[in-house]
Amino acid sequence: MAENGKKWEEQAKRFRTYIRLEKRLSANTVESYMRDLEQFAHFILRTYDVPPHKVDRSMVESFMSRLYERGSEKTSQARTLSGVRGFFNFLLLSDRIEESPAEFVEAPKFGRHLPDVLTVREIDTIMAAIDTSTVKGRRDTAMIEVLYSCGLRVSELTSLRLGDLFFGEGYIRVIGKGDKQRLVPLSAAAREKIQVYLDDVRERRGSEQTLFLNNRGRGLTRVMVFTVIRNAVERAGIDKRISPHTFRHSFATHLLEGGASIRQVQELLGHESILTTEIYTHLDSEHLRETVERHLKL
Repeated sequence: MAENGKKWEEQAKRFRTYIRLEKRLSANTVESYMRDLEQFAHFILRTYDVPPHKVDRSMVESFMSRLYERGSEKTSQARTLSGVRGFFNFLLLSDRIEESPAEFVEAPKFGRHLPDVLTVREIDTIMAAIDTSTVKGRRDTAMIEVLYSCGLRVSELTSLRLGDLFFGEGYIRVIGKGDKQRLVPLSAAAREKIQVYLDDVRERRGSEQTLFLNNRGRGLTRVMVFTVIRNAVERAGIDKRISPHTFRHSFATHLLEGGASIRQVQELLGHESILTTEIYTHLDSEHLRETVERHLKL
């Protein structure tokens, strides 16, 4: 526990600096966030004894259930969860974790959260807001097209290599969690945008095999992808909380609305369990429960 405790302390100090200097939160807000984080860290260490990057969604849900069982007010639960989310978002932006375990967790009795989803028109608007007269703009449109049309995690996008492209067969190879591979169909639009981008950077690529590069010819970081999307969304004038994962939500939702089965969506997203795919759906809860149960019996 001592070793993991030190890791929590280290990340907590960095988080304090981040919210105080970069987020410019008030002193009272900073102290409130840190008290909630300390409470959460104490629970995780006592119950699971894992460092911050090993926390999963079930652990966060267990912590929220504990607050509920102790009679914590709903406003207090919501504030605490907000602080925990802020901490994991900081770790996400710092490239210390791949996904936030708190992203879809709701305080007990608050109802189920459904992530923001973009319509096809909104995605087109975001793409149109990018200046494609520049190499960077053509890279960004190709990147967002692949992110959406293939339903990728941001880590999967940034790790794509030239050897993962199979244009002739019409798919890409994706290396997901646990280094598990899956094949995902590649749309004609994505192929076209990727090819235009590859033609742009052919001469300066050298031996670099990573698909999407920054202006120095190196692979993109997660923060760079967040920044590209945030800027495009702002230019498009869309008032939604949008991250790279939003395109993954939209991909899954549009597939389900188009008639794809939940099993097909599970495979394309690379989920081990079909139950994990549930969060990406906006189906009637009873219908979804029956669908999941039917597939589990197969």
